[in-house]
Amino acid sequence: MWEKANILVVEDDNDIQQLVSYNLIKSGFNATCADSGEEALHILVQEQIDLIILDLMLPGKDGMEICTIIREQSEITQPPIIMLTAKSEENDIITGLSCGADDYVTKPFSPRILIARVQALLRRQQEKVTAEQRPDKEAITIHSMVIHSGRHEVLVKGEKIHLTATEFTILEQLAGRPGWVYSRQQIIDKIRGYDHFITSRAVDVQIFGLRKKLGELGKCIETVRGIGYRLKEEG
Repeated sequence: MWEKANILVVEDDNDIQQLVSYNLIKSGFNATCADSGEEALHILVQEQIDLIILDLMLPGKDGMEICTIIREQSEITQPPIIMLTAKSEENDIITGLSCGADDYVTKPFSPRILIARVQALLRRQQEKVTAEQRPDKEAITIHSMVIHSGRHEVLVKGEKIHLTATEFTILEQLAGRPGWVYSRQQIIDKIRGYDHFITSRAVDVQIFGLRKKLGELGKCIETVRGIGYRLKEEG
């Protein structure tokens, strides 16, 4: 089904916008374009979008602001987001991921690599949809939390908590084996794949955001100095 996925390209540079949309269409996708973040938000309300390629440097609200707005609005469909940026500094990449982006590509970029990233994220999204269609027989209950893998849902004391796909994957991994210490590299391998570069610091940022969303239960995610993280065992 993802061969005809509708990809929203949010890019104010006309040459780059045309390059990206051309390669998407060539690869069998549908491409919808927006010149600004505000236009993109309007499109998201009007159309079914399966993935967003979002430029960081936009007129008006920049890509990080738009990403944050999308992730905070429950009425907007939550598609995967690839941040497209000319900045390759670690801090910019980490900030983009922490505001809700699922991946990033730096300019100048290879169209083939960009398309491969699009396909990889859509596969993950398809796996999520498939899991949601199966009966949820393996919900994890721990520390007043219920983690529904199939529904991609976390309840804390009965209240639904909105997590990004990355945050959910990390929590599910830690909760799968309470007390077990996962290194940062093991977490990276789980959420990004073995061939995807991401820094250990980016993992720390994701853990920080996860703890914050879990409130009091955030302290159950323990840091093991020099190694990684674990979810505290009950009792």
